[in-house]
Amino acid sequence: MKKPSDPAGAGYNIGDLLGLSSQSVRKNYYPALQDRLEELEQERNRYKWLFENALHGIFQANLRGGFLACNPAMARICGYDNPQQLQTKVIRLREQLFCSAAEFDQIRQELLDYGSLSARETRLRRADQKPVHVALTMLRRPDLGPEVVETFVADITERVQARQKLEQLNAELEKRVEERTEALQNANVDLRYQIEEREKVEQELKVAVNAAKEANRSKDKYMAAASHDLLQPLNAARLMISALQDSQLPEAENRMVHQVHRALEGAEDLLADLLDISKLDQQAMKPDLTYLNLEAMLRGLGEEFEAVAASEGLQFRLRVRPVSVRTDPRMLARIVRNLLSNAFRYTREGGVMLSVRQRRDRLSIEIWDTGVGIEAHKLRDIFTEFHQLLPQGTGGRQGVGLGLAIVERMVRVLGYGIRVASRPGRGSRFEVSIPLEHRIPDILPHQSTATGSVSGDFDGLAVLVIDNEPAVLESMAAVLERWGCAVFPADGEASALAMLTAGLQPDVILADYHLDDNATGCEAVYAVRRALGRDVPAAIITADRSDDIRTLMRAQYLPMLNKPVKPNRLRALLASLAPPLN
Repeated sequence: MKKPSDPAGAGYNIGDLLGLSSQSVRKNYYPALQDRLEELEQERNRYKWLFENALHGIFQANLRGGFLACNPAMARICGYDNPQQLQTKVIRLREQLFCSAAEFDQIRQELLDYGSLSARETRLRRADQKPVHVALTMLRRPDLGPEVVETFVADITERVQARQKLEQLNAELEKRVEERTEALQNANVDLRYQIEEREKVEQELKVAVNAAKEANRSKDKYMAAASHDLLQPLNAARLMISALQDSQLPEAENRMVHQVHRALEGAEDLLADLLDISKLDQQAMKPDLTYLNLEAMLRGLGEEFEAVAASEGLQFRLRVRPVSVRTDPRMLARIVRNLLSNAFRYTREGGVMLSVRQRRDRLSIEIWDTGVGIEAHKLRDIFTEFHQLLPQGTGGRQGVGLGLAIVERMVRVLGYGIRVASRPGRGSRFEVSIPLEHRIPDILPHQSTATGSVSGDFDGLAVLVIDNEPAVLESMAAVLERWGCAVFPADGEASALAMLTAGLQPDVILADYHLDDNATGCEAVYAVRRALGRDVPAAIITADRSDDIRTLMRAQYLPMLNKPVKPNRLRALLASLAPPLN
């Protein structure tokens, strides 16, 4: 029996393993082996074809040396004509293939540590010594040798270039963003500076506006105080001159009194014009709308200008109709009065007519005159302040040229219209148009303002006059006494009450508004009424032309006249207050 150590005694040999130990076995396994060998050959040829025609580079190499095998794609990536040329030229991967020896050492150490790496980006050196960007996927094959590796190589040059281009674009974009950010920051700095400067300017403007408002308030206070102080002596002088005109004086003295009267009228008109134009320019004059008997107002103005017409030797005709409107009575009266004054000023012969007409969509107040007329190209200039047209025959400068400027502004404030037509040498026509929506039903009585004759109209009428100016008390007494009134002057509420204690029973009270010690005429009127236990008819006569005073008087149901008082207006007021004769 053979020993186990003996190969022949093992009971089998290599031929047995391959099935070739006997003739019968060879015959049985040879065809299958042949088929297997053919399959292996076909598989080898297929892998060989794939290896040679692959798009990516494939190589087998020893990390301590050079290439063991490589495909044509690898040769093309490295810039060689064929794999044999690559294998011949590159015998040391570290120094000849990789651009960076340090990077090769890192890759080698990673393969030794982990056995593989995937898609590792690096640079290989081409035949022309230029770098080519590749991605390596490597597998260490210790079965073939300690440092034998198999590698797939992908040329990623285009991808790297695209990435570099993208990085460049990103860098440029970041730079542009930084530049724009810097520009925006600079713009914001400039904007903040401009805002600060604007706020500074606005603050300065506010200070300037407040200073201007304060200056206007100071001017208004000054104008009010100055006008009050100026109108008080004018009022006294006006009443004194009126009393003198009613007296029997020699012709020379009578002519002098008439000239003084005209001079006082001019001073009064000038002061009133200055006050009104100042308020209109400051937009401080607001319309105080109420119901007005237009016919009565115009007839009152007609009676006022009848004396002017008589003194100038002119005809004056009045053609009005019963009609009532909602308006500011003071402003409308001032408009018509200024137009009538202007008509009489520039008319030397013929006359003036005041008429009211109703047209399709408006009510027209018309003032006609036969004066010197105005040239067509100068019609708009007449409404400019301090501007006067001085045609031949007008006798030089007339007034200061504010009358028509005041008319134009008041017409605009009221929402009316004004038109003018004129023919040089023939005369002019001014028309104030009131929209029909301002007209109201005729609910107001249509009656003319009562006036009396020169004297004797108010015989025995007891009039209590309250004023803190002695000159005004004296002049009021002179005028009223010539009209037949019994005048009782008092310088304040205490003096008036003292007269009541002495037995005075006044029929009418005429009181100045501003009295001494901040007292008012209204308070004095109410004190007298309380003391007598009856509502004595009363009116306020004041130099204060403010809208607040006018509104207050209307709320108190107290008639009001502004100083300087014209005698015909005072007469009309007194007639409206006097109790009916028994």
